[in-house]
Amino acid sequence: MKKGIAASKGYAIGKVVLKNEDEICITETKIENIEAEKKRLRRSVELSKEQILKIKQKTEDQIGKDKAEVFESHIMLLEDPEFIGAVEENMTINKINAEKSLKDIIERYVLIFESMNDEYMKERAADVKDVGKRILMNILGYASYQPNFEVLESNSVIVASELTPSDTACLDKEKVSAFLTDLGGRNSHSAIMARSLGIPAVVGLEDITSLVKDGDLVIVDGIKGEVIINPSDELIKVYEENKRNYLYDLKKLNKFIKKEAVTKDGIKIEILGNIGKPEEAEIILKNGGMGIGLFRTEFLYMDRDEMPSEEEQFESYRDVTVNMKGKPVIIRTLDIGGDKKLTYLPMIEESNPFLGYRAIRICLERKDIFKMQLRALLRASVFGNLKIMFPMIATLDEFLQGKYILEECMNELRLEGKAFNEKIEVGMMVEIPSAALMADEFAKYVDFFSIGTNDLIQYTLAADRMNSKVSYLYDCMNPAVLKLIEMVINAAHKNGKWCGMCGEMAGNEEAIPILLKLGLDEFSMSPTAILKAKQTIFDN
Repeated sequence: MKKGIAASKGYAIGKVVLKNEDEICITETKIENIEAEKKRLRRSVELSKEQILKIKQKTEDQIGKDKAEVFESHIMLLEDPEFIGAVEENMTINKINAEKSLKDIIERYVLIFESMNDEYMKERAADVKDVGKRILMNILGYASYQPNFEVLESNSVIVASELTPSDTACLDKEKVSAFLTDLGGRNSHSAIMARSLGIPAVVGLEDITSLVKDGDLVIVDGIKGEVIINPSDELIKVYEENKRNYLYDLKKLNKFIKKEAVTKDGIKIEILGNIGKPEEAEIILKNGGMGIGLFRTEFLYMDRDEMPSEEEQFESYRDVTVNMKGKPVIIRTLDIGGDKKLTYLPMIEESNPFLGYRAIRICLERKDIFKMQLRALLRASVFGNLKIMFPMIATLDEFLQGKYILEECMNELRLEGKAFNEKIEVGMMVEIPSAALMADEFAKYVDFFSIGTNDLIQYTLAADRMNSKVSYLYDCMNPAVLKLIEMVINAAHKNGKWCGMCGEMAGNEEAIPILLKLGLDEFSMSPTAILKAKQTIFDN
């Protein structure tokens, strides 16, 4: 048995199809006519763009518009003057051919992303590799380049070093029953797309490509993140039964889509979803979510060369709020910094970015950036039930400073005659132990708490959640963590406020019964976890 990361739930039993990586032989050639070589590069970029647009349309048709958005970021990279400019500058300075220059720049970009501590940003390296490989193949004359899985038999299990979004979009769901990769994590685009396709996936297996060969029979356990190679007949029967039971249980969950989450005692619980982009709001509604408990706004600031304007931000916040039709939309202010860098916002290198200059700490110093976002949020608040939430709050003074700057923005908008919700709720994330310990004091000033367990757990136990060597310490059920959560909930209720949770723990089936007993009012989670969470609440 081989253990990896469960990236997409489900069970599969099928035969291995090893995806052979295309060998791209790049040699450096000195070029005299640089302008002609630049034209060669640009033609390949345009051809790549045409191909990606076709894949994007296919993905929209087969998986959904929200999942096709990954290819927007691919197109943005192709249209990024800084990216293409870096390739051309490298060609000009070193007088080298287009493919060698492109390879150099792609490797530079990939190294930057892979060196980041943030899991989501680290996974974006795969997107850069995907786009880079496509351009390279087109430069080398493979104009019809397309991942090809058309000849697969039914119940095929794709095994690869890694799968790019383009690879995943080309999978035939009727024939591919699962996929396994050496690399990757739960937040890779291919993993996200696998979950939408309903294809079980185990990633981060390290050496699965060297452990199996074409035609091997494998059992894929997407629940535990395990792979069994050439299993016995007895094991096959066990997992066939597991698969039948899983599919039956999955079908039963649909009945919870239109139901409110109510415990056996008749207590109504708010179940919301977390999103990182506006398009993802649609999945929350499809899964019966009651609103957005965490809207990460970083997407507006990433992968670009300049700060998003107030108007651009306003339109994005407004659209999400309108689409949620009166349901709550809790928007977290900018959580950038440390390992999430912006090219247009230079910051010093830090030895420990998770404890460094980030989130509210940047916003309080860079009031120009903070006020632009707050003004946009306030203006959007008249279009629905929008709430504002400050991240990474460690001291009461930080929260009060944030509130003061918000009031400054309110006064400016009043003078300009621009409408906003005068009674907008303003809360804070509790993700630092100091905030949890002082929750009773904070509760006098906030409208609500939202517990960010991902950071709270790692700060409480001094265990980096991305470090496999200390993963045994990263435990949401640790008594110290539960004690802090209880303190926050009790402080909120004592002061007549409500308390939610927007970390991974909120969707944890084992944790939900405990959180219900502690009195948590609102659970916000990955949209795909909503239905299972509703079922768990009904059973408690």
